[in-house]
Amino acid sequence: MLKTFFALFSALASFCALAAEQIPAARGLLLDAAKVGQTIIAVGERGHIVRSTDSGRSWELLDSPTGATLTGIFFADELVGWAVGHDGVILKTRDSGLSWTLRHDDKTVSFLDILAIDNQRAYAVGSFGTFYDTHDGGTTWTQRRVSEQDSHLNRIIATKSGLHFIAGERGTLLRAAHYNQAFIPTSTGYEGSFFGVLPLGENALLAYGLRGHVYRSEDAGLTWVPVKIESTALIMTAVKLKDGVIVLTGQTRAFSVSHDDGHTFHAWQPGLTTAVAELLEAPDGTLLAFGEAGATRLPKPE
Repeated sequence: MLKTFFALFSALASFCALAAEQIPAARGLLLDAAKVGQTIIAVGERGHIVRSTDSGRSWELLDSPTGATLTGIFFADELVGWAVGHDGVILKTRDSGLSWTLRHDDKTVSFLDILAIDNQRAYAVGSFGTFYDTHDGGTTWTQRRVSEQDSHLNRIIATKSGLHFIAGERGTLLRAAHYNQAFIPTSTGYEGSFFGVLPLGENALLAYGLRGHVYRSEDAGLTWVPVKIESTALIMTAVKLKDGVIVLTGQTRAFSVSHDDGHTFHAWQPGLTTAVAELLEAPDGTLLAFGEAGATRLPKPE
């Protein structure tokens, strides 16, 4: 559960000795981010929510109703969005992220990611197989099991065609054909942790995780083949840019880039020396990294 690791690491880091109000916006630990039109909203430690309207050049710290570490954020549309985190926290916004309300909390669980289907339906996943869903805009949340194992569920994503994937510990890759359908295990043959699935096109996907393990599917996640990369570092996040370039990263200084839709990768050194939890392409096309150093604008991948 790497996002929890990031939070624990942060607690030991020197900047955590500072009071929250002393940390500049977007310079504390940030664990996830989302685009809302031309705006970027990112979340992280101590319930921090930060906002940029200039593609990450400057940031403002927004009011937050929680002090719990926030690990995931997703917008259903340009108004309604969700954020989740430790202590079973689920937040909701109805104004593009300017203000947030607490819709759920339960200190017995930790959420790691959230996926909104629309402004009424959403999934939240997390530690020890935690899976919640709502059908009424977050008024009520129902807990259910989607796996026989109690593995941490690290990330949930949807493809443009409506497929849903959950990546987790112990080789967990779960696939659902549509919203509210059963999640069925799909095997890569790898038994270590996965931290995400990246849609590449109509049927192509990448799954990535510990020790530089990357797998590619060309049949919408039914079967997978390994992809070699030069690094054996942990891969926490991946992004496909508008120009088709794919970037993988996670562990400190471990960036890999593909120019052939994920068939091959080479190492890249953008100069960032801290761990990264999330990559995002800003509205102006700049690649942004979110992690131990907060939000960082990176050069164009080579």
